Amino acid sequence: MFSEEIRKLLFQVISSWQVLAVTGVLIIYIFIVNNVARIYHRRPHRIEMPKKAKQEQPPETPVPQASAETDELGLEE
Repeated sequence: MFSEEIRKLLFQVISSWQVLAVTGVLIIYIFIVNNVARIYHRRPHRIEMPKKAKQEQPPETPVPQASAETDELGLEE
């Protein structure tokens, strides 16, 4: 199928330091990505705590206004 020259040339290309270095870097990169994906997948998803219901405040009772006919403190005798 391949001639002897092509086999030698293919072996030289595959065994060159550039190809080996890039292959090693790709293997390390894939290893790191898989580890990060595995860690992220194991981490439980953020569970939202139920929000506390706002306590209803009693309606504010209006302060009785002092009328001009009574004394200043609004006291009745």
